[in-house]
Amino acid sequence: MANVAEIEEAKARAQELKAKINSIKGTKQNGTMDDVGEKGPELGMIPKVRRILKGHFGKVYAMHWAGDSSNRLVSASQDGKLIIWNGFTTNKVQAIPLRSSWVMTCAFEGKDGNQVACGGLDNLCSIYELGQTAVMRASTELAAHDGYLSCCRFVNPQQIITSSGDSTCILWDIEQSEPKVNFTDHAGDVMGISINPQDPQQFVSGSCDATAKVWDTRTGKCTHTLKGHESDINSVMFLPNGAAFATGSDDATCRLFDVRAYSEINLFGNDKILSGITSVSFSNSGRLLFAGYDDYNCYVWETTKDGTVSGSPAWWQCLTGHENRVSCLGTNPLGTAMCTGSWDTLLKIWAGN
Repeated sequence: MANVAEIEEAKARAQELKAKINSIKGTKQNGTMDDVGEKGPELGMIPKVRRILKGHFGKVYAMHWAGDSSNRLVSASQDGKLIIWNGFTTNKVQAIPLRSSWVMTCAFEGKDGNQVACGGLDNLCSIYELGQTAVMRASTELAAHDGYLSCCRFVNPQQIITSSGDSTCILWDIEQSEPKVNFTDHAGDVMGISINPQDPQQFVSGSCDATAKVWDTRTGKCTHTLKGHESDINSVMFLPNGAAFATGSDDATCRLFDVRAYSEINLFGNDKILSGITSVSFSNSGRLLFAGYDDYNCYVWETTKDGTVSGSPAWWQCLTGHENRVSCLGTNPLGTAMCTGSWDTLLKIWAGN
């Protein structure tokens, strides 16, 4: 066994290497987004409410667009229902009764669009097949988490990733109803996940330990740990190009982290915004970051601008209209609309024209 002197020497060497890494990172961080951001064309029309989806009778906790161009989306509410909507016509395509009304997340399978999943305080990930006329029960129930299910996202029709209040994430084999890989490096409840759109073998998670971690699904290992937030991270979302991701936190800020640089490259916050962030999503170009807040508003940040102008609004737009907290939001695959869901039981679809 190593003696005390050897252990202390190893610790000192580790601290020295850590300081050297931080020093190198510091020399590279020699500008702001305003310095390096390209001056693109003027932003388009201010998004306005174009559709209102009415039908839930309880708080809307989650929504997710289908991965095709069908304008379909799924929403989950504490009225104990999953509803499949046509976001263009506002028609309800299907309503699915849930065994537990304490639902916290839902997801649409993006490739075939024939499956939806949900979960919550029942600790289960329930998957429903949409090919039937009336869906009354789950085709698959995935049980292994010891805490509530906070988020789920399909990798493909055969695999799904879930995150939980038990501080872990799991990659599942849906057909076998078995965990394939467990991800166990967080020290607090994992609240959100996002799969890299350019590399499905990589995903990011955000946790109540105030860190975001990037994972490799082939090994189950954490490849990046990104710090900076001062409170729980509630939501994470990859940029469409997969090079960076955004986080939203109870510390009232959103942050943009670059995976290649292993560091934070922008922060979005303001002295006038004191409420936490529940959800984040990007426009298809990545130029706009949409964030839902506890103060009933959705703020739209321009990612190439300095997001922390003190004493004055640094956001591009503030979208108002909900009468309770904005609990979820997402941009449709075509990039033509953005949907917000709220505890006021409504979903609203916003578009610029």
